[in-house]
Amino acid sequence: MHETSTSPASAVEETDDRFFAALRGNDADQVDEHLDDGFLVVDVNSGAVADRAGLLAALREGALAFDRIDLVERATRIYGDAGVVVGRTAMAGSFAGEPFSVASRYTHVFVRGADERWRLASGQGTPILDA
Repeated sequence: MHETSTSPASAVEETDDRFFAALRGNDADQVDEHLDDGFLVVDVNSGAVADRAGLLAALREGALAFDRIDLVERATRIYGDAGVVVGRTAMAGSFAGEPFSVASRYTHVFVRGADERWRLASGQGTPILDA
């Protein structure tokens, strides 16, 4: 039997890419497509925790907007129906009218649902400080 589907790691990375593209496009509806119902994120700048509704509201209201998100590197591991991505980004945008620019390490945890789609369940960013 010939396997034609992508590997789980590739599928997770494709979802990660689509999530970042939706953020870059400030497209809350597309971001929503890639989030698990119980999604939580730890903000890279403040360490505050936001849930799915909070992130989507910030995008829809324009409180959070991205000018760029550049993926620098990432490593992906799969554990059954969970995938963990550890990567590095360079981002710029604005939050509450204040511009930001940050280099960060991030961890994204994806879960595969009964429909076989991978969705982002949790994310955390940590700023990379210059020495």
